[in-house]
Amino acid sequence: MSRVLWCGLVRLAVVMSAIVAAGTASAQDRRQNSPGEFDFYVLALSWSPSYCAAAHERGRLSRSHQLQCGGRPYSFVVHGLWPQYERGFPSYCQQPSPRLDRRIVSSMLDLMPAPGLIYNEWDKHGTCSGLQQRAYFETIRKARAAIKIPEPFIDLADYQMVTPGDVEDAFITANPGLSASAISVTCDARRLTEVRICVNKDLQFRACDEVDRRACRREKIVMPPMRGG
Repeated sequence: MSRVLWCGLVRLAVVMSAIVAAGTASAQDRRQNSPGEFDFYVLALSWSPSYCAAAHERGRLSRSHQLQCGGRPYSFVVHGLWPQYERGFPSYCQQPSPRLDRRIVSSMLDLMPAPGLIYNEWDKHGTCSGLQQRAYFETIRKARAAIKIPEPFIDLADYQMVTPGDVEDAFITANPGLSASAISVTCDARRLTEVRICVNKDLQFRACDEVDRRACRREKIVMPPMRGG
């Protein structure tokens, strides 16, 4: 094959690849960040003692840290209910986002123990749900009510070493219908950080391969105990 022909074929391949990539990007862009256009939700349950331990190690306690890590002992708290695509996720679907009603914020503090967290979740994720403010946070409450926290994690008094599989199994046992393909455990360098459960738009468990691929891969992780006053 001549050098001229070879170079021509290479240029053609590059052009064709660019056309395909542009078409793919265009198809994604038509849906990207369009409110209400997504495939499923992730309910993210944060292990509050790990969040507080990390905040104390950094030595910078914001007001949100102080509210969550002060007097009341929290276990699993709602980090958020996140609209997802099969690959990737939308975010900040309305900019500027509609200002969140303070009465809604106050009503959610039992599940999401810091106003700053609630405002951020609405701005980043709630605006992508296609729901009005009250309906979105009512959906969060329904999703959380559908999940039973395993008995050993309700009032954890001492440090516990677990595997990500231990935590998944405990949730699967406590929640009939939940399978390993619908739950993911995340961690930092040494601690459990979150349990993420995938549900469809009517809040039934469903598989989520990409979420599972981002799961914690450490053999052992620590669950710090619940904090007191």
